Amino acid sequence: MDIKAIDNEYVAHTYGRFPLEIVSGKGSLVYDEQGKEYIDMGSGIGVTAFGIADDAWVAAVTAQLGKVQHMSNLYYTEPCALLARALCKKTGLKKVFFGNSGAEANECAIKAARKYAAERKGPGHHTIVTLKNSFHGRTLTTLAATGQAKFHELFQPLTPGFVHAEANDLAGTIALAQAHKAAAVMIECVQGEGGVIPLEKDYVQGLAAFCAAEDILLIVDEVQTGNGRTGAFYSYMNYGVEPDIVSTAKGLGGGLPLGAALFGAKTQDVLGKGDHGSTFGGNPVSCAGALSVVSRIDEALLTEVRAKSDYIFSALAGAAGVESVSGMGLMIGIKTVKPAADVVKTCMENGVLPLTAKDKVRLLPALNIPMALVERAVGVIKDACR
Repeated sequence: MDIKAIDNEYVAHTYGRFPLEIVSGKGSLVYDEQGKEYIDMGSGIGVTAFGIADDAWVAAVTAQLGKVQHMSNLYYTEPCALLARALCKKTGLKKVFFGNSGAEANECAIKAARKYAAERKGPGHHTIVTLKNSFHGRTLTTLAATGQAKFHELFQPLTPGFVHAEANDLAGTIALAQAHKAAAVMIECVQGEGGVIPLEKDYVQGLAAFCAAEDILLIVDEVQTGNGRTGAFYSYMNYGVEPDIVSTAKGLGGGLPLGAALFGAKTQDVLGKGDHGSTFGGNPVSCAGALSVVSRIDEALLTEVRAKSDYIFSALAGAAGVESVSGMGLMIGIKTVKPAADVVKTCMENGVLPLTAKDKVRLLPALNIPMALVERAVGVIKDACR
């Protein structure tokens, strides 16, 4: 079968696919239909946290498939409850709502913030302040939250009630929040789709202090940065702040659709019966896989993530054809002299699969990628940049 031709005829043309069909893999190695091997430096855009066909993840998912693959949220299931407990124990947050994606997790966070503010300050306090260059999802509401005009152009009118501040401009962000009677401020500690750009620590800490003083909720979008990606369980932990709501997805499910909104002490009881829901949220198979992932993100693994990150930064910073390296942990952006798309094309030809983010080459390898594969991949990337 010509899978590419079938896909082109029957799948909506919403993706600029590379001319590559992946048919199998193990860990951080994947193979195309010709049997060619590639080092996976994208992990499904930060999803396969422990690589392809990870044994422990497969065992957890398979075991649950043999019990019950789905049950509505009218009933209790063990994986859902145990995953919620594990996330709360690791973060200190109090309650979890499960959905299927990062956009849904952000929608849930936005709904909760608006209800919180309406009950305490009145319906006029509904605006959510987000940052320019941010990305929060592709639904109409999360597009409105996204601070990049290029995503807005063809889909007007977007959901009202969002304003966008300059990242790292604390005074400007505060002024915007006050002028618009903000219900919440929502940030990514590392702007992933915006070019893998970390926020400044003083800015995040100052913003957290302002939000706490004014009873404005601080929402941290951990869809891409979460679940060990930045060298901490969640990226906000690198900044020493405590959000009121955290959204997450991608690496949480390890390859199955799963998103979550985590609520702190102030927000844990905001959403009541009937306020929100999801048919597939908390699916027992997805949660069983996620439990396997979350249980293995410990300090030993995070130490390895940071060590691999240090190696990649040191190997690429100042290399021929590399203008700069940004990011945190194993979420890395490389500004290259050549167009990023050209670098990625050369890497693919030589058996390495990186991604792009705006004008940068982006790396999001599995958290447990062996150092030997990291070194091989970095060598290919350096050659492609020359």
